[in-house]
Amino acid sequence: MRGKERLRRNKWQLAVLLLVLLVQCFYISQKSGYHMDELLTFELANAEYNPWIVPTQPVGRLAKFMQQEIYEDSLGDTLGNIWDTVVDVLQNRGASKLLSYKADVYEQPVWISREQFHEYITVGERDGFNYLSVYFNVKDDNHPPLYFMLVHTLSSLFRDRISPWMGCVFNLAAVLGCCILLFALGRLLAACRYVQAETGERWGLGSALLYGCSCGAIATTVFIRMYGVLTFFCMLSLYLHLRKWLGAQAGTGENFMKKNKALILVTALGFWTQYFFLFYCLLLALATAILLFRGGRRKETFCYMRSMVIAAAVGVAVYPFGVKHILSSGRGVEAIGNLMSGLSGYGERLLAFGRILWERTLGLRPVGTAVVAVLLVIGTVLALWKRRKTCAKRGGDRGPDRNDAARGGDQGSDPSGTVRGGGQGSDQSDTVCGGVGRRAWRRLAWLLVFPPAGYFLLAARMSPYMVDRYIMPVFPFAAMALTGIMLYLWSRLGPAGESSVLWTLLAVSCVSVFTYDGEYLYKGYGTQLGMARELSSLPCVCVYEGYGFYDNLLEFQTYDRTLLVKPSELAGREDIAELPEVIVLCKQNVEDTETVWETLAGYGLRQKSWVIRGNGVYGDIVAHFVNDSLQGETPEAPAQ
Repeated sequence: MRGKERLRRNKWQLAVLLLVLLVQCFYISQKSGYHMDELLTFELANAEYNPWIVPTQPVGRLAKFMQQEIYEDSLGDTLGNIWDTVVDVLQNRGASKLLSYKADVYEQPVWISREQFHEYITVGERDGFNYLSVYFNVKDDNHPPLYFMLVHTLSSLFRDRISPWMGCVFNLAAVLGCCILLFALGRLLAACRYVQAETGERWGLGSALLYGCSCGAIATTVFIRMYGVLTFFCMLSLYLHLRKWLGAQAGTGENFMKKNKALILVTALGFWTQYFFLFYCLLLALATAILLFRGGRRKETFCYMRSMVIAAAVGVAVYPFGVKHILSSGRGVEAIGNLMSGLSGYGERLLAFGRILWERTLGLRPVGTAVVAVLLVIGTVLALWKRRKTCAKRGGDRGPDRNDAARGGDQGSDPSGTVRGGGQGSDQSDTVCGGVGRRAWRRLAWLLVFPPAGYFLLAARMSPYMVDRYIMPVFPFAAMALTGIMLYLWSRLGPAGESSVLWTLLAVSCVSVFTYDGEYLYKGYGTQLGMARELSSLPCVCVYEGYGFYDNLLEFQTYDRTLLVKPSELAGREDIAELPEVIVLCKQNVEDTETVWETLAGYGLRQKSWVIRGNGVYGDIVAHFVNDSLQGETPEAPAQ
């Protein structure tokens, strides 16, 4: 019976979760290609001790050492080699074989085989569950290792393959977890009499519905990076803080004096996920410590601060490279430089990120803007009509006084009849919503609003690019705030007004689902990849600038072999002149394509046909070249 009662109580929550699950799974299934950072995620997670693809050094120093000096056919021999290496390093330090080992570095870019590209981004038979490799790879990156270890775990279970689901599943779980936390936050506030029970349920349902089906949540799910997990840890941190802050009012007896292990763990996990977690965590900790101290909870203040210091120590001890990443890496120095630049250009950045937040929360493309406006008007009109109809039945023109329940009755008391709520220092003569004082509401607002608002302001100032991923953790807070505002305003229309909020939010969510702009899906890349498979027997020359070739790693694991060259490195390559046929992939950021084509003509290569003429999802130019004087010859790949 208890299970049936729980199911009956949570039926609407389960319905929202099912709807969110269906929406997110649909968009995951639509994902065809990858952002270069997404493929870098797979490489950092799965390339064994080889964090970067370097055209002049296809095998890293440590990867070569492991292949030639450590791995054996039997586990015992491999472990023996590891022990000998450890002893050698302890005895000889810099003169040890490991630390003095040299990689094969070539003067010019060399051909990389399809097998090597496949090994970069997938887990093979031998390198599964190798978390030390992941740790080594990301220490030279600007991100902590947790998310990459999650991706590596799933890649180790499904080896020799790459799929959007292998990265998106963690983001999907994070979005669903955020929805569950939104339900829990609504019920927690109702249990502490900050809102009435029905309002708390509607707040949680509406927030989860608006967030889970929003364009922001879709982007969070389909973008295979750590921002979905980061969002979940921000929400979970808030929930744990509020449970302890409101423990006495909720009747759980929780406080910051003891049992802070979960709080410490979540704080450390957030740090190991993404450094932007520090924006939210530090602001939440600051607000909590000040409110505890000013509320006379001095012992709790000390215990809380001690727990945060322990979390920081654990986080840095497990991953000390994070300090270097934040303070002295390229990205860290850039972020600090942006912060130190003050207000220069800040208004423009705030407007850009504000527009992103608005659009990602409500799906407001031009058509969507008009639809949402109409829905809000219709919802208000329906609420007014229902209120008038209800009042007419009761024989009066005034709706029920919502504060009656707050001043007495079972909305403001526990089963024993004792009035609960108000919090520390609340004024019961000035009750609002569910019955607590305005002072208690103001304190709660600091915890609810200050950390995400501060996060947004810091991210807008310090982010390297004005894109949505840096403010993804703010999306559920925006949904919670918008739902709360709508409930507060429409509650003036009586119970019918609050009910209308959910139906309006459901309609807004449908607008968001159908107006998602498709970012991070890269629909159509399957066509480009299919053409690569049809021409898989041919070599490929990729001409690129920067690191743009990461977009095309799936194609490179399809072609026979690939040469990665910049335009300045294309001249003087005798190995290209010896190719009877070749696919040339010229990246969009290569400006002087005419010179590239002239250089190829100088090798005797004639363009046979276009494969893709700059109209692909990445703007690539892909062409099939032949050397008429060498037709019929099939030269072997050059030795490396």
